[in-house]
Amino acid sequence: MAERPEDLNLPNAVITRIIKEALPDGVNVSKEARRAISQAASVFVLYATSCANNFAMKAKRKTLNAGDVLSAMEEMEFERFLEPLREALEVYKKGQKGKKEVSEQKRKDKEKKTDSENDKSREEEDEEEERMDEEPEAENEAEEEDVEN
Repeated sequence: MAERPEDLNLPNAVITRIIKEALPDGVNVSKEARRAISQAASVFVLYATSCANNFAMKAKRKTLNAGDVLSAMEEMEFERFLEPLREALEVYKKGQKGKKEVSEQKRKDKEKKTDSENDKSREEEDEEEERMDEEPEAENEAEEEDVEN
């Protein structure tokens, strides 16, 4: 847990950005109002987390999941936010799936590149060994010619 109550507040930059996105252009918000909204948002997050934790505890889990949060929202009587929240979660899941697929593809590409580099190295080594094998034969032939002359 946080040691000081102000540690529980959301960052001012985040609150300011949310406020700007929620209000039409030209509407100003005083510093005092931003502070009040920030504190209210922090209280809401703490309450929602506490309610979601209760659902996780009832299920004998230590990890909160999206279902716990949805149940908490319903218990807190915020049903009108359930559908937008479900939609946002779906978008998040799709984004995570896309990131996972991109990451997997990068890993496969890297493996292919490493494999092809290893194949090239093996080919070069084989060619070098062949050259090394051929050089003593050429030297032996030269020595034999010298001996004959």
